[in-house]
Amino acid sequence: MPRDFYPFVEEGNGESGEGHLDVVTHPARVAVYDDAAAAPRVVVIEPKDVRSYLEEITATVSRLAREQGGSVPFMVIREIVENFIHAYFQAPTITILDGGNTIRFSDRGPGIREKALALEFGTSSATEEMKRYIRGVGSGLPYVQQYMADKGGSLDIEDNISGGTVVTISTRPVPEARAVSNAPTAPLVPGTSGSTPVAPLVPGTSGAVAGTGMPQVELDERGEAVMSYLAEHESVGPSDLVRAEGRSAASWSRTLAALAAQGLVMKVGQKYQPTAIGRTLT
Repeated sequence: MPRDFYPFVEEGNGESGEGHLDVVTHPARVAVYDDAAAAPRVVVIEPKDVRSYLEEITATVSRLAREQGGSVPFMVIREIVENFIHAYFQAPTITILDGGNTIRFSDRGPGIREKALALEFGTSSATEEMKRYIRGVGSGLPYVQQYMADKGGSLDIEDNISGGTVVTISTRPVPEARAVSNAPTAPLVPGTSGSTPVAPLVPGTSGAVAGTGMPQVELDERGEAVMSYLAEHESVGPSDLVRAEGRSAASWSRTLAALAAQGLVMKVGQKYQPTAIGRTLT
């Protein structure tokens, strides 16, 4: 495969002490909903060597999303696809919705316990073996989250059903993207190719209130402090919150990232401003 696809990763000799990533064993399935009321088209990407596998998934998802009219850039899709390596490619499933503008990436790997921390630059769980194929410097999810927020969209991380992770990127804010993702669709026929389900909204997480389209939001003490600050100020950054409330800048960075993931604030430059939904809470 072309080396310029992974320009910052050194070529390895293929030897590994762990041996988990030498061979991909699970096919990737890409489900494309041309019509929300119809069963999706399913494209199966067969296992192959790791770099070719990542490249083909990225290229396929990008092409199919653009065919639907989507505007999510290739590089953004690539960053999320690369995260499948953290799940050791366990049942990777990609679902293309909303005319290509909402894309869900699910797996059955170990999951992401600290979701807010995963959105901070420099935090990474990549092993040395994984770094043979990806940069592994903790830049992927934060980059995508910031890019999508700057464009008025979102990145959302949820737990998959029975283990694993679902990452949703969308040109819409989180509540709207979740509404799109959880809209009734014709199910895949069990037992047929591409029958791997996409996880529903996990019980207990924020979702849309029936009939209103408004999200159910549960804010902790720090989240409430941020929204209270934004009721009186146009924007906020970690240093502003340290001066106003105390605590560390790192803890406020995590809180702001978590609020951005809920679609309540969006990053503009170096600070955060409330979204239309966030303003209803200020």
